[in-house]
Amino acid sequence: MLGLNAFWMKFYLLSFIIFSQTIGFGQEKLPRWFSLGARTTLSAFDHDGAGLGTGGQFRIQINNRVNTDWFADYITINVNDKVRSDYYHIGWSVLFYPFEGLHYPKHFQPYILAGHCFDYNRKTAILDPSNTKDRWGSAVQAGLGTHLNLTERFDVSLTCQYMIHLTKEIEAEIDGNIVTISEQKSSHLEGHLLTTLSLNYKIFKLWSQKK
Repeated sequence: MLGLNAFWMKFYLLSFIIFSQTIGFGQEKLPRWFSLGARTTLSAFDHDGAGLGTGGQFRIQINNRVNTDWFADYITINVNDKVRSDYYHIGWSVLFYPFEGLHYPKHFQPYILAGHCFDYNRKTAILDPSNTKDRWGSAVQAGLGTHLNLTERFDVSLTCQYMIHLTKEIEAEIDGNIVTISEQKSSHLEGHLLTTLSLNYKIFKLWSQKK
């Protein structure tokens, strides 16, 4: 537990440093937007296999180089023909634009992102729904992505990131037709690769940054 606590302290300290260093960048007078979006996520787990999910998000833009994503996802995976695994992610990410800020007609906007989410997992025996176990946990994620700005207000975004779970995982053991679902006795750093495609629309302007 001491190792995980030290990891969290370093993660939040690094996030604060990055945020504080970038908050003053981009002094061009551009609007700061509030956006809404819908998303679909392909998840490739180290331990559960691959699955497809759906969700939504909103964005609050800070300045030309910093944006924030606030998201919720539901992902379901058939681990095999006997066990189903359901994941719920609710969290946030900071998007940093290493090149220009957020404005049209610059169609492609690459970004680096990192963030945190709360993670809920439930594993269930498909033929016996009463045989189930769940747990709450947390995770951190980081990756790369890009916006494709189709208009001044509408964009398609593609993100690829790796999420690491900082919690005890649930395991399912199969012996013939008998499915045993149990929680690991200790926490392990297990994760998955997430590829997310989202459609986003800028709803209204929050403020404009002064020159």
